[in-house]
Amino acid sequence: MGPVPRNTTRAANPGHDRNGAAMAVDIVYETHSITEDNENGIATGWLPGRLSAAGRRVAAELGDRRRHDNFAAVFVSDLHRAVETAQIAFSGTTIPIHQDPRLRECDYGELNGCPVTILAPERSRHIDVPFPGGQSYRQVIAATRDFLHDLAGDWSGHRVLVIAHSANRWALDCLLTGASIEDLVDAPFRWQDGWHYTLPTDWSATGGNEPGER
Repeated sequence: MGPVPRNTTRAANPGHDRNGAAMAVDIVYETHSITEDNENGIATGWLPGRLSAAGRRVAAELGDRRRHDNFAAVFVSDLHRAVETAQIAFSGTTIPIHQDPRLRECDYGELNGCPVTILAPERSRHIDVPFPGGQSYRQVIAATRDFLHDLAGDWSGHRVLVIAHSANRWALDCLLTGASIEDLVDAPFRWQDGWHYTLPTDWSATGGNEPGER
């Protein structure tokens, strides 16, 4: 697997306080909406996926809930199901939507598109060891860390929305709340209407390490 390309989109006016210091980034995370694969018990991985009828309705509800939340931008995985969610949610608004491949779901390699019942027991075995032909969860964390470095440097003082996948939320929890990926991969999913994170002003300086890293 080759390196995931970077997205170099920058805010027109990165925020700074009165002393010229960079300010924190307020991040709201939302999962992509319900897909046909979700309804059929399929682990989509790096396959594009598409929203079901229920998913399109939920995406519209996401827009009703979030379009007036003063977001400077929406950052979204470039996989179709996430892009479709963002396009439905923010149709008719002027909020810019930026696709970023670093926000993709974990690449399950040979298991992309397999039943969730087959994938679920394999997750904890691929925290550090990549799925055959795919990625490890640690590689997803590394891609998310790279995304956050750019966000800290280019979008300081702004509020942004991220629409992505379960592995990306786990990565945010590891990098920004001190959670352990070992505790997250087998935890049951509980949907909620958004997760909130603060990206500190010193993110680039500290390196955004996971617990136990230096």
